[in-house]
Amino acid sequence: MTPLDRIFDAARATPRHIILPEGDDPRVAEAAARLTEEGLARVTLMNGPDLPGVTSLIPAEAPDLVELSTHWQAMRASKGMTAEQALIEMRDPIRQAAMRVRLGQADGTVGGAVATTADTVRAALQIIGRAPDAGIVSSFFLMLACAPDARVKGGMIFADCGLVIDPDAAGLAAIARSAAASCRQLLNQTPRVALLSFSTAGSAEHHSLTKIREALTMIREAEPDLEVDGELQFDAALDDAIRARKAPGSRLTGQPNVFIFPDLSSGNIGYKIAQRLGGLTAIGPILQGLAKPANDLSRGASVDDIIAAAAVTSVQAV
Repeated sequence: MTPLDRIFDAARATPRHIILPEGDDPRVAEAAARLTEEGLARVTLMNGPDLPGVTSLIPAEAPDLVELSTHWQAMRASKGMTAEQALIEMRDPIRQAAMRVRLGQADGTVGGAVATTADTVRAALQIIGRAPDAGIVSSFFLMLACAPDARVKGGMIFADCGLVIDPDAAGLAAIARSAAASCRQLLNQTPRVALLSFSTAGSAEHHSLTKIREALTMIREAEPDLEVDGELQFDAALDDAIRARKAPGSRLTGQPNVFIFPDLSSGNIGYKIAQRLGGLTAIGPILQGLAKPANDLSRGASVDDIIAAAAVTSVQAV
């Protein structure tokens, strides 16, 4: 069974209520139908066609629109939000979906097939907000290596490849801890975390390495039982024999399943190389650190991508 199959099974075991706010896109409408048919989620589709088993909603005509906008105005009162502006903004499907998740009317939302990442993530950050125990809201890609001839098989977490541009030491530590939690939740595995760099165990000296070393200290202080090491070059992280030579004192007991990149540039490049040259399937970016699940899609997302993201969102809500 592949990691994605296990995620689908977990989603079917406890189908959650997921809002898809971009139902006027045929890909999203088809995904809503299939999610419902396959029992992966209970779906509300905004601005979409009427589909069997799917709840349809037109955000601008929602009977509780005024109530939702009142909540939004109260949340943004310190920013000068007026009742009129709140009503206008709450007609927006992405914002309204996030508000319904915030208020417990749904378990999660998935958007971004049409809306930009900036708009999708902004709505999640402003309306749903950060989880109390999360140091930062970040993202990860679920990387799946399932081909018969794959060098490494199974699932891995790559973070942060889609959101935080240049985290400081505390941010990097928070990203790593959230990614470890995502590994437990989605892959059902004990996380083994590698903090990646161009240096292994002090083989180089540069100011950019300071935050990685400080982040490692923060992670170990917060979670002493978490299996984590860095700084590590990718080959040393991936290959036990190379790691034994380059970092003989490493605490990693096996191949990592969580790879933490030092910044967005390296993370985004890294996951795309793994996807395009390595043949891995990339699901994401998946947001972590929010109070409730809300996830972004690439505007080039396929129907299968949307289904996978919704299933992941459903499992995050468990």
